Amino acid sequence: MTKNPTRVAFVCVQNAGRSQMATAFARRERDERDVSDRIDVVTGGTDPADHVHDEVVEVMGEKGFALADETPRAIGHDEIMDVDIVVTMGCSAEGICPMTWRGDARDWDLDDPDGRPLDEVRAIRDDIEGRVAALFDELVGEA
Repeated sequence: MTKNPTRVAFVCVQNAGRSQMATAFARRERDERDVSDRIDVVTGGTDPADHVHDEVVEVMGEKGFALADETPRAIGHDEIMDVDIVVTMGCSAEGICPMTWRGDARDWDLDDPDGRPLDEVRAIRDDIEGRVAALFDELVGEA
């Protein structure tokens, strides 16, 4: 009997910064750990921007990720209801992320990188990278 993959969603308001970084790192972790059949990664925003923030594109490029062509997308209530773990990026702490879901809800309480100096965006990026790796350590141990 095949077990359904664990679905993880990275959600923020604009889906143009923190959640895009988390998704890129999560996809890399999934591929490097060879667990694509066990972990499904989705992302979206409640009010998506037109494009990924320029400073995010730049600092993620330093890590080998090309996010310039990624398009922020909306994530709706029905899609969230099928997710096992929803990770918000700090928006729920601000009371502006109106998502509700049935699964495990986590808020990483990260600063928004939009308009910040590159060194601050790098610090946010590196924090996200570590959090995603720890999440995958947890998931791979459970899966």
